[in-house]
Order: sequence, then structure tokens, then C-alpha cells
Amino acid sequence: MGCFGNVLWFICGGLWQGLSWTLTGILWSITIIGIPIGQQCFKFAFLAFFPFGKEVQYGGSTLSVMANIFWMIFSGIPLAVAAFLNGLLLCCTIIGIPFGLQCFKIAKLALCPFGAVII
Repeated sequence: MGCFGNVLWFICGGLWQGLSWTLTGILWSITIIGIPIGQQCFKFAFLAFFPFGKEVQYGGSTLSVMANIFWMIFSGIPLAVAAFLNGLLLCCTIIGIPFGLQCFKIAKLALCPFGAVII
């Protein structure tokens, strides 16, 4: 399901979620202070484009927690809400449930991306 799921995902909604992460990364990268946050956005944009076959492990240090709080205030909540609502819509049909679960994975990542590792 990995390759086929990623192709369907990209066509049916992953493009928009990946572009939202990319746009957020570009906006963060405008300032020198925001470049590390922008780099995280670009890393997770690839996950938003092709989420099937990948898992996210959460962890991190105190610095990651502080960065996640800062992130959540300025960018995390809108990205998480958009992914969560998209997931709810996709879970309305049986065929859309696997895609909705990927949206929920991205929504969780949008709330706390620092300290997270994609496997």
C-alpha cells in the first residue's frame, strides 16, 4: 500500500498539506532566527507529501519543548486544525479512513515537530 497509497495521497490531498508546510517553512526562513524552524518545516513537508510507510517518533530535550511551545503559538495550531479537519472529512467514508489516519498523524506532528524523528 505504501507506493500506491502515496500516489493517491499526493493527488487527492497531500499536495495541499505539503504545500502548506512548505509555505510555512518559507515564511519562517525569512528571518535568520526562524531558519531552524523553517528547516523543520521543509523536513516535515516531505512527510506531508508522502506519509505512507513512514512513522514519527517523538522525543527530545528541554530545548525541543521550548521550541514546540513557541512553534505552537505561531504556526502549529493552524496547521494542526487544517490536517485534523481534513482527516475528519476523509474518515467519513470507508475508503478514506487510511488517508484520514495519515492526516491525524500529520496533525499530531504539527503540534509538536521539534524532537520528532521520521523513520
